[in-house]
Amino acid sequence: MSCDSVGVYGCELEGTTPTMDRLASQSLRFEHAHVTVGNCNPCRNVMFSGLISHNNKVEGFYKVTDPGWPHMVDLLKEAGYYAGIHGKVTHSSPYQPYAWDDDLTISPSGKKAHIKDAKAYGESTSRGIETAKKSGKPFFLSINISDPHKPFWSQVRGGGEDPYIPSRIYTAEEVPVPGFLFEDSEVREELALYYSSVRRADDCLNEVLKALKKSGQWENTMIVFLSDHGMPLPFAKTQLYHHSTRTPLMVRLPGTTQAGKVEKRHMVSILDLLPTVLDSLGIAKPKRQDGRSFLPLLRGEKQEDRDYIIKEYNENAGRSRDPMRAIQSKTHLYLFNPWSNGERIFATATNGTVTCKRMIKLSEEDEEMNKRLELYRFRVPEELYQVNKDPDCLENLIDYVTQEKTKIKLQASLEEWMERTNDPILECFRRRDDPEFVEAYIQKLEEEANTRRVKEKSSTKSKKEKKKS
Repeated sequence: MSCDSVGVYGCELEGTTPTMDRLASQSLRFEHAHVTVGNCNPCRNVMFSGLISHNNKVEGFYKVTDPGWPHMVDLLKEAGYYAGIHGKVTHSSPYQPYAWDDDLTISPSGKKAHIKDAKAYGESTSRGIETAKKSGKPFFLSINISDPHKPFWSQVRGGGEDPYIPSRIYTAEEVPVPGFLFEDSEVREELALYYSSVRRADDCLNEVLKALKKSGQWENTMIVFLSDHGMPLPFAKTQLYHHSTRTPLMVRLPGTTQAGKVEKRHMVSILDLLPTVLDSLGIAKPKRQDGRSFLPLLRGEKQEDRDYIIKEYNENAGRSRDPMRAIQSKTHLYLFNPWSNGERIFATATNGTVTCKRMIKLSEEDEEMNKRLELYRFRVPEELYQVNKDPDCLENLIDYVTQEKTKIKLQASLEEWMERTNDPILECFRRRDDPEFVEAYIQKLEEEANTRRVKEKSSTKSKKEKKKS
């Protein structure tokens, strides 16, 4: 879900998220919060590890049997917590099965809840809290609402009617078209389904919060709400643009956060979530962390060195290796795309959307649309956008003389980060003006990644066979 699909984050469409808006009025809301990557499996493993993707080893949609770092589940269970999860189970840990106490999508009778059923989210929340209570433990629940992930409202895999009706359904005529997309009747139809799914996600959250209040634990529970990346449409999902990573982060920590306050001074990253949660609960943090706690911000204090955030992409579910790095301040976004050589096509997750298909069709007769399609498919090695004026990232300023100082400053900060975190494409970045070196480097990384996948697959198969025997 894109951040600006939420009412309090400036959604142009009335009534999309009444529950999220109400939660915002009860929480500290961050204006400048970002995830590190625009696809879910890598994002969630950053969230639960406090390590950037190249350090937590979950760079795509495959399992890492021996990641070498503690998951949030490990740390909280060691501290005496019950850990339950609903939804996104396979994407929320480096390998399966992980040590969650319960997969709450599965009822005691063994029936699995539908991922679009709002009531099921409330039932899972209630059951998780009650199970923890019976065990004499505090609870950690990871409640992962499927909407507005595709399939959108009314689109049922295998056909048939969608029984899970949003509390409000939007029409193509009333929805706003994001600036990074384009005006078109079919695009509007897809956006209407997307916004209706956003409303259904809000319905799911409503059930979760009702269950929490009914349990009597409302004033004793830390709530963290966010989206794992932008809308599943071109130039948002599977990208590192502004609307790909900006997230509607809200935190409610009773006795600490000020209800309804908006934090506009600092930039925070999902990389910082694990150390923040552990600090808030008084649990010791692992020595190895790329993120750092923003608990002082929850207390209303200031924190130094929060002027930018780092983003990193490596690959999507298709396992095409398309590494990207980015650094974003409040005003600018710099992107480095070493995979872009004018021939390689980016393997984004949004190719099958109606909007993408319309872009391809319209590009046959519209030169401007064709240029947009070319960028979507091939990108360019470097991009620079002034996001405070151009959040849709439409005008690449990389060669503008007036932006030279800003570009150099961002590049220097990104290089420093890459060096500090042992980024495998550091040398590639340092020699970014040598296309032959960059191309050879990327091909080498692809070969190494393929070898690693084969080893992991073999290790996983061996473990399964050993378990079976």
